[in-house]
Amino acid sequence: MAFNNRNQSLLSLIHHSERDLHYLLDLARDLKRAKYSGAVRHSLAGKNIALIFEKTSTRTRCAFEVAAHDEGAHVTYIDPASSQIGHKESMKDTARVLGRMYDAIEYRGASQDVVEELAAYAGVPVFNGLTDEYHPTQMLADVLTMTEHCFKPLQDIAYAFIGDGRNNMANSLLLVGAKLGMDVRIGAPRALWPSEDHVALCRQIAADSGARITITDDPKEAVNGVDFIHTDVWVSMGEPVETWGERIELLLPYQVDGALMAAASNPRVKFMHCLPAFHNCETAVGARIAAQYPFLANGIEVTDDVFEGPANIAFEQAENRMHTIKAVLVAALG
Repeated sequence: MAFNNRNQSLLSLIHHSERDLHYLLDLARDLKRAKYSGAVRHSLAGKNIALIFEKTSTRTRCAFEVAAHDEGAHVTYIDPASSQIGHKESMKDTARVLGRMYDAIEYRGASQDVVEELAAYAGVPVFNGLTDEYHPTQMLADVLTMTEHCFKPLQDIAYAFIGDGRNNMANSLLLVGAKLGMDVRIGAPRALWPSEDHVALCRQIAADSGARITITDDPKEAVNGVDFIHTDVWVSMGEPVETWGERIELLLPYQVDGALMAAASNPRVKFMHCLPAFHNCETAVGARIAAQYPFLANGIEVTDDVFEGPANIAFEQAENRMHTIKAVLVAALG
């Protein structure tokens, strides 16, 4: 399929058409096959990409760095401690500086407004590596992963997000499913449903794409008949630690455990998570929560038996971050 995404930013997926998304997914598949076969391309030789990280990262940083390196590009990693951003220089001024030095900029931070401002003033493509509102590179990886594990046509695939329906993963899964005509469900307590404006936007998109959107406070209703069950941590980066008590009280009925997986009534149902996951108490955060809430020692948003079981494809998701980010880079800069 011949299509031109050159110089296109990736900010939220709102401005990406269904055709844009299919092109990026097809390109990601091609680039994944090329990497597996050992084919060397270097289609980004001579390109330079700035990676701005105001929030810490494992998968996003590694995926961008490896994807760029595979295609011959160079990257500069910029964190708050090694730049003047926000201290002596605004993001607007930073954009106008970096846009003269780099061919593209990645940004991972809190506010969607910041990445939008960066794109408005940089003069080069800007890629959203995560904001509080959206996680578009994760969406491409998630859809690619779902197509690899379910042989239905894309429009027949059903998936549910269970947990905090207001977070960037829920927002983005709702949006990408609406764009691609999929069956999308959000299972969350009413206090944590997506915003009415966002749901209205996604329903408007779904009216054209044929997507089916369900928002419910019944987790078993949400997962009934789905092919994939997604979840995410209950407290996001940057939120105060006091938030845990409130979220646990609200979200404990939405923990993805064996019973909820069985409620899908689909022996082939798969579990997905953008990671990191609190599936045991082997991390500092997990241990702290388990000490205060002993009933969560075997997992918070997902139980350890589900995470360590055969249904978990979260690590395939993690790998596909790199292949889909490579597609974004090659499409915009190659």
